[in-house]
Amino acid sequence: MKTILITGGAGFIGSAFVHYLFENYPQYRIIVVDALTYAGSVENMPVKLGEKEDERLQFWYGDVQNGELMDTLVSQADIVVHFAAESHVTRSIYDNTRFFRTDVLGTQIVANAVCKYKDRVERLIHISTSEVYGTALSDKMDEDHALNPLSPYAAAKAGADRLVYSYWRTYGIPAVIIRPFNNYGPRQHLEKVIPRFITSVILKEMLRVHGDGQAARDFIHVTDTCRAVDLVMHAPPEQVVGQVFNIGSGQHRTILSIARDIIGLMCPGNECRMHIGDRPGQVLRHTADTSKIKQVLGWSPRMDWTEGLKNTIQWYWENEEWWRKQLWMRDIPIITSEGKRELH
Repeated sequence: MKTILITGGAGFIGSAFVHYLFENYPQYRIIVVDALTYAGSVENMPVKLGEKEDERLQFWYGDVQNGELMDTLVSQADIVVHFAAESHVTRSIYDNTRFFRTDVLGTQIVANAVCKYKDRVERLIHISTSEVYGTALSDKMDEDHALNPLSPYAAAKAGADRLVYSYWRTYGIPAVIIRPFNNYGPRQHLEKVIPRFITSVILKEMLRVHGDGQAARDFIHVTDTCRAVDLVMHAPPEQVVGQVFNIGSGQHRTILSIARDIIGLMCPGNECRMHIGDRPGQVLRHTADTSKIKQVLGWSPRMDWTEGLKNTIQWYWENEEWWRKQLWMRDIPIITSEGKRELH
């Protein structure tokens, strides 16, 4: 029986991976640690906490910046999957200190704990982000693409990414870095574009599109990301330790086209969108080159875009009680360079 420690396991991608492990590896013991900031919730767990403790899943309410706690939990783990991070570009613009504390210093504390117990820990899988690349300088971005972060969030994640790499080079910790492109799926916070668009249609509101809507992203369904993390977790160490892997679909979609796709699936013929100013720190285009993980581990995405979007829309239709609590956090006030206040 392996013990898997998942930091940030009550957030969107982290909780999706907890569900994935819980369903696919009944022999594994899962430890989740999460500070339960606004984007994390115990409702995201595969079992209800507090009623009857499941021996397979243990939840710790705590912060990765707590070194003593992380030492305690890492000392019990065979594999550490580090999702914990502040993760929203727009929010990082006005609350940047929190991002650097959690994303950089929190990652250092996790890496220090892995150093201390590296005789036990088989693997540290650090979940980075494609935002570290900035705007694409080539048709597709491979793992050697320059790191040009354009926002405080991206800069904090770039710092954490390179910190983990340096600990592998300096201390020999068994680290792997994964850079997912934009994920979507059930249980994603309403501050993100796809759930924000979906819930706007449900609420019969206008969809807010930044600028001309031509900023483009590579979107990958969260279940495909979970499969990739699984493969990295179980691969022979000589294949993955010290490596960086992109996770994406290899296709980019403009924000305007995503709005049209959602409108087309939910309210055909209704052009219910509006345009607002460009978001500061906006990346113009992200497109993943995933040839490395395909070659090394045989991974490729399975979820079709339309099918994944339908799956996600259905979840939000059926779980209004879950997402209505977040409505007040969908709108983030930004002061533009022209001094104009806009809700993004």
